[in-house]
Amino acid sequence: MSTTNKPVKTAARPGRSLAILGLVLVAMTSLVFIQGATSVHLGLDLRGGTSVTLQPRIAPGEAGKVTSESIDQAVSIIRQRVNSLGVAESEVTAQGSGTNRQIVISVPGDTGRRVVELVGQTAELRFRQVLASGSGIPAAADTAATPTSGVSADLNAKFATFDCTKAENRQGTGTDLPTDTIVACDRAGVTKYILAPAEVLGRQISKASAGIDTQGGNAWYVSLTFNNEGTSAFGALTTRVTTLPEPTNQVAIVLDGLVVSSPRITEAIPSGNAQITGSFTQLEAQDLANVLKYGALPLAFDRGEVQQISPTLGADQLNAGLLAGALGLGLVFLYSLLYYRGLGLVTVGSLTVAGSLIYLLFLLLGKWIGFTLTLAGIAGAIVAIGVTADSFIIYFERIRDEVREGRSLRTAVETGWTRARRTILVADFVSIIAAVILYFFAVGGVRGFAFTLGLTTLIDLVVVFVFTKPLVSILSHLSFFSSGSSMSGFSSKSLGTIVAKEA
Repeated sequence: MSTTNKPVKTAARPGRSLAILGLVLVAMTSLVFIQGATSVHLGLDLRGGTSVTLQPRIAPGEAGKVTSESIDQAVSIIRQRVNSLGVAESEVTAQGSGTNRQIVISVPGDTGRRVVELVGQTAELRFRQVLASGSGIPAAADTAATPTSGVSADLNAKFATFDCTKAENRQGTGTDLPTDTIVACDRAGVTKYILAPAEVLGRQISKASAGIDTQGGNAWYVSLTFNNEGTSAFGALTTRVTTLPEPTNQVAIVLDGLVVSSPRITEAIPSGNAQITGSFTQLEAQDLANVLKYGALPLAFDRGEVQQISPTLGADQLNAGLLAGALGLGLVFLYSLLYYRGLGLVTVGSLTVAGSLIYLLFLLLGKWIGFTLTLAGIAGAIVAIGVTADSFIIYFERIRDEVREGRSLRTAVETGWTRARRTILVADFVSIIAAVILYFFAVGGVRGFAFTLGLTTLIDLVVVFVFTKPLVSILSHLSFFSSGSSMSGFSSKSLGTIVAKEA
């Protein structure tokens, strides 16, 4: 009984797919060196990092504010701020009990100091009317008359002698109350102010983002959108000060007790949108937008000593884990070569290409978004490599089934691909969905596992479609494979078929 080989539409120009993949690998490698991303960022368990303890600041009579709920809320906000900087695998935990509770932040690597300083900000943003302003350097004859009836003589005396050149007056504490009239400096220490009680608060902000004014000298700013309460309050404030004389027609934007900017208000702003300017760098604008986006911390904190911490995972354990992964990968290679013979070289080549893409992406993502690799992340990559090997097996076995049915190898490669790719897509998308769910609903090391699992599974799809399939199509034209050589993986013995001898 003979089987007729039906004509099948073959893949167009498999060599072109391989050439494009080669160019992508070359481009990514070049980008790695151009960006200077020559090493993978390792997590706390593999590299160690920076740790700091935040101690709640307890003002007289306010011990009751330090509750389990307020600490947990602070931990949640700090964790969101850390995550907004990238997949950094940082740890944010609460320790102790009662009023002795502390927050411990551990950030991988030597660059953790900036992150620690960012997430520890109280981010108490307030909009206050300017009542008086003057030079940040006090002069002997520097006096300030009461600009409005609400300012006391003591506050005017403090304003006269306030020295913004002193570092302690430019640090900002965030301890000022919204209902107080205060004296404050700007960030540079050039100007000092008397500021009225706050009329718009940071908690009334619903969105915050950094942007650049390309028409104004490429200056960075932070754009704010208020909620309904904030929109009403900001509209009323800007409407009231528009017609007042200087400097009372200015509204100071105060962050943690320091004036970021104090623009003059020339018209009412009822839209609920505002911008903060203040000679920001890109990094400063993005950091400010991040801390405002997730809200102010419910408590003010004193920062403890920032110190370096050792890796939490011993070198012996790490080496044992990497050795186990290498042995497992070696066994996959060996099994593929023994079972699939020449076809097993496709598996070896595909896994090598997939590993190269993953490694280059780890390097680039570490540079671009602060991606940090932990042992959990390595485990996710190894699991996904197993999914990749399954994809090859599904395709190869489908080809063998087609050959057993009497089709030529060239035809079997195409019909087998048509029938196998749906199974490959479904299996990979199941892994991707699981990775996405884990990433968004888990914390800590589980997120790292989910990230690398999803990323490596996506790489599997790319490799199978643009490397494995085109390579098999090319090999099917070689007589070594199409003739059923004993080492090709398509011999009668390999296929398990019996060829009847002619009488």
